Amino acid sequence: MSASWVDWAARLQALAQNGLEYAATPFDVDRYQAIRQIAAEMVAAGSGLPIDQVLGRMSGELGYATPKVDVRGAVFQDDALLLVRERRDHCWTLPGGWAEVGLSPAENVEREVFEESGYRTRAVKLLAVYDRGKHPHPPHPHHIYKIFFLCQLMGGEASSSTETEGAAFFREGEIPELSVARVTPAQIGRMFDHHRHPEWPADFD
Repeated sequence: MSASWVDWAARLQALAQNGLEYAATPFDVDRYQAIRQIAAEMVAAGSGLPIDQVLGRMSGELGYATPKVDVRGAVFQDDALLLVRERRDHCWTLPGGWAEVGLSPAENVEREVFEESGYRTRAVKLLAVYDRGKHPHPPHPHHIYKIFFLCQLMGGEASSSTETEGAAFFREGEIPELSVARVTPAQIGRMFDHHRHPEWPADFD
């Protein structure tokens, strides 16, 4: 599925979700459910997923549609950057994932880094807030903001998790194959840039 089709489906889903939140009559509900059905059919056709599975996920999104939040931690040790290896594709990424309700962005990234790598850290600086759709990631049906934090290493040791199969530090010229659904080479490069220039403000787009 091309990026444009994914974007159209995501916009239709958001329109349906918002409409269902404020629908005033049964006729409005029917119309917005029909829009959601079209969005689900588009995603199913492009992804190969069963329509019932896609529609079930969309139906679980309630309330006014807003972007999802993904947090990532940049942890340096002797100018080397911490990466974790994903079990799904066996490629590497910055530790992180979906932000959980009830925790601040900083608390979320500290939790994610520990759960995925075994290292305890403290978030010390916001490095970047990126719109995932404006970067060369594979298409995704949700609109996602990616928040990158510089995290200070506090302790712990490398370990695996249910989502990761290893953690290690890599220097800039030794970065392994990346899980580009989660982080891009340009984003990794930008983390090293920020490491060299601690005076820089946070990036955004």
